[in-house]
Amino acid sequence: MDVVYRSGRATAAEVRSQLRDPPHPAAVRTLIRILEEKGQLRHIKDGPRHVYLPTTPRSVAQRSALRHLISTFFNGSRAAALAALVEDDARPLTETERTEMDAVIRRLRAEGK
Repeated sequence: MDVVYRSGRATAAEVRSQLRDPPHPAAVRTLIRILEEKGQLRHIKDGPRHVYLPTTPRSVAQRSALRHLISTFFNGSRAAALAALVEDDARPLTETERTEMDAVIRRLRAEGK
């Protein structure tokens, strides 16, 4: 999905060419077919090729994936998920990240959320 979102559209061969350790072409086509069956992708014909496009905006997919991640790994706790992100000893927050997070928290408080 990341390849299709970055490009806006892609063939199975283009998806495979952008993967670090690409699986067999048939495996890529199978995964794309599954994503299409699940409604994540659609295709248009371009001669003999199928060109795949995302069915939802990336921002909508990001929110959905994040909700699923929080539900699955953090028992629905956004605070626990946030703590796991910011308490990463391998890569401490930069000053810019701290400033951006502080701005988000201030905005949410002002909005009463």
